[in-house]
Amino acid sequence: MPSTTYQHLPKEKQLKIESALLKEFSSHSLADAQVARIVKDAEIARGAFYKYFENIQAAYIYLYQQAVLEIHAGIVGEQKLSAEDYYQQVSSFVNVVNGSEYHEMMKLHFEINEQLVEIAGNRNLRPKSAGEWAIMVLSHETIRECLEKPSRSVKLLKRYYQAIVPLTKEGN
Repeated sequence: MPSTTYQHLPKEKQLKIESALLKEFSSHSLADAQVARIVKDAEIARGAFYKYFENIQAAYIYLYQQAVLEIHAGIVGEQKLSAEDYYQQVSSFVNVVNGSEYHEMMKLHFEINEQLVEIAGNRNLRPKSAGEWAIMVLSHETIRECLEKPSRSVKLLKRYYQAIVPLTKEGN
C-alpha cells in the first residue's frame, strides 16, 4: 500500500508515477526492476519514491492490485459457480488484459513475478476444496498461457472449459 503522502498527491502526479511503474514492470521482472529508472521516468527524486512506497516490491504490489481492480471491474464472483461462469470470468479476464496497457506486466506477473511476491489479498482466495483448487490452478495456467500466446486464446479457453466441466458437476 502506498503511503498517505502518495495518496494525497495530485491525481496527475499519481498517474505519472503509475505510468512509470507500469513501464518498468512491463519491461522488467520484479527482480530486475530498478528504482532509478522509475524515478527518472516519473521525474521524481529517489527520496520521494521511498516516501511513497516502502520499497520496489511495495510499488509493484500496489500497481498489480490497481491493475487487477481495473481488469476485474466487470467480473463478479459468486459462491458456487458453474463451468460457464468460470469460463466467462477467465475469458473476460484474458480479453481485457490482452487489450489493455497491462498486458506485458500481467504476462511477466504470471511468468515470473507471481512466485516472487505474496499479494495480501490473495491469501483470502485460498480454495476450500480439492475441486476449487483444481479450478484455480487451471484458471491461472490458462490465463498464463493465453497471455503468453494470445493467438491461441480461443483454443486454450476451449480446453479450459472442457477441463472444468467435470469439476463443477454436482457433488464435486
